[in-house]
Amino acid sequence: MSRRNVKIYVEGGGDQNKLRRECRRAFSKFFEKAGFKGKMPGIVACGGRQKAYNDFRTAVRRASSEEMPFLLVDSEAAVSVSHKDRPWNHLKQRDRWDKPDNSTDEQAHLMVQVMESWFLADPSVLRDFFGNDFRQNALPGNKNIEQIPKEEVLRSLKKASGRTGKGEYGKGPHSFKILEKINPESVAASSGWARRLLDELKTALS
Repeated sequence: MSRRNVKIYVEGGGDQNKLRRECRRAFSKFFEKAGFKGKMPGIVACGGRQKAYNDFRTAVRRASSEEMPFLLVDSEAAVSVSHKDRPWNHLKQRDRWDKPDNSTDEQAHLMVQVMESWFLADPSVLRDFFGNDFRQNALPGNKNIEQIPKEEVLRSLKKASGRTGKGEYGKGPHSFKILEKINPESVAASSGWARRLLDELKTALS
């Protein structure tokens, strides 16, 4: 059943109001570029990962028949092939999170393995953002971004950007500014879980 009022409870923004505003703006721009302009989901920047889950659980409990909450969090690790299209299995195994009553697998979504993994799908944006001294060859060569460990993703971004005028990559100063510039189609082409997110949003907002 299609529902028109979609809110996405996103991990991101920390405890600072400024960063939460940046988080909301960046994800809004991302989804607008993905083709949802005119029928945009609401973005709720929840801060930490546990807070996102708690807020989503509350939203599910309170949702009317016209509302469909979505959860979007980092997977924090590779997702088993056996958990394909079953995000709650991964979240139960890793975080001991139970699927809230009256929610479905279609409402839970993973950034695999972290939000920054998406950046690796569009390296030209990283190069343009950081400038001429950005060392793109320091990024992982694996085109399957979901298989690159979280630690390697973050380490490579810091190494590639360390000599640039903007300085070493950091979540606070850089992450959401980059997110709002990347191409959603490039991300979806490199990440099955990102493709799933866009497909489920399209269904829910149709």
